[in-house]
Amino acid sequence: MDEFLAARMQMGVSLGFHIVFACIGMVMPWFMFLAEWKWQRTNNPVYLDLAKAWAKGVAIFFAVGAVSGTVLSFELGMLWPGFMEHAGPIFGMPFSWEGTAFFLEAIALGLFLYGWKRLNRKVHLYTGLVVGIAGVLSGIFVVSANAWMNAPAGFDWVNGQAENIDPVKAMFNKAWFSQAHHMIIAAFSATGFAVAGIHAILYLKNRLEIHAKAITIALSFAAVAALLQPISGDLAAKSVAKLQPAKLAAFESHFETSERAPLIIGGIPDVEKREVKYAIKLPGFLSFLAHGDFNAEVKGLEEFPEDEWPPVPIVHYSFQLMVAIGMFLALLGVIFLIATYKKKHWLVKRWWLKLLILATPFGFIAIQAGWIVTEVGRQPWIIYGIMKTRDSLTPMPGIQYTFYTITAVYLVLSFVVVWLLSRQIKMLHSKYLSND
Repeated sequence: MDEFLAARMQMGVSLGFHIVFACIGMVMPWFMFLAEWKWQRTNNPVYLDLAKAWAKGVAIFFAVGAVSGTVLSFELGMLWPGFMEHAGPIFGMPFSWEGTAFFLEAIALGLFLYGWKRLNRKVHLYTGLVVGIAGVLSGIFVVSANAWMNAPAGFDWVNGQAENIDPVKAMFNKAWFSQAHHMIIAAFSATGFAVAGIHAILYLKNRLEIHAKAITIALSFAAVAALLQPISGDLAAKSVAKLQPAKLAAFESHFETSERAPLIIGGIPDVEKREVKYAIKLPGFLSFLAHGDFNAEVKGLEEFPEDEWPPVPIVHYSFQLMVAIGMFLALLGVIFLIATYKKKHWLVKRWWLKLLILATPFGFIAIQAGWIVTEVGRQPWIIYGIMKTRDSLTPMPGIQYTFYTITAVYLVLSFVVVWLLSRQIKMLHSKYLSND
């Protein structure tokens, strides 16, 4: 493994683990807030136990998210010093705001965890709300920094140097909004279905009230997010078509510029022959997806130098996987809403609970696929159209060993997180079994 591949693999592994921790840490506070709100409204102690149990999970993911996020920030400087030399002064603002949101979240979480018997009930409830808001803001600021890499703004590039820097324009670049809402909605969908799936496993074993209520709360967020995700995805695709047409062409393995371009479902891209085998093609739908017009022209990869093409098969398969999972989760969202308002008996049926169990990892698989599309689809650029990734690589040797070390550390950290969460879940489950 050469140094360049090792550096990219290390960033990929770090981001892959961090995004899971960050998404759960960002969304779970909303679950604990709603559980406590329901307890204050109903005085049902089950909701109180659920809020306290989820709060412990939030604390765990807050801690590991902070650690993994810190590692990523160090890796940017250590692995890609050429990038940080130019980019740091430009897109530093969203990172500073992310730090502010992080500290606000930490303070509010501390008050929530230790204020159950020390704070007024309403004050305590709203500290949980602050945790949730700060977590979402933190995610938006980080995504804004990544969006700048896809749509650089707020500077003039003159003779290899950035001049006339405007950090505000850099932060609110043309890609930040489409990426931010797509990522936040994906986080709520993935975390909601994962939490519902875990409680569905426990509910199938012992039909305890606490797991039924946990499933309902988690799916209340997940179902809405899953139904909003296709709309968000359409807006994001139109943004990519405008700002990064080569990435859009790689999504669909669209090699030749054409009008009434077909949307490709499935298929195996053959880059040498510039065709896609065994695909289902829907004429005009890619034109509509990209430009809102079934007859619009869509640029193909032929419009770009071949050495600036993203790795087409990786981007294509990741995009297809993300979309397929998104449609499946949207279908589950429709079923949940129908069941909630028309067919309540569905919610306790084994087939429904097994569907939730099946869906448990799917949201996070879709998020991983989406980030592969975003990051690999931008290649070979680290700052799109400005700086190539290879040109920003550190001259430091031995990156392979840091890659192996980081991977091992994250695997151990993930094992510890799973063990801690399993321990909390078993304690909660045992408490209710003993009460019965």
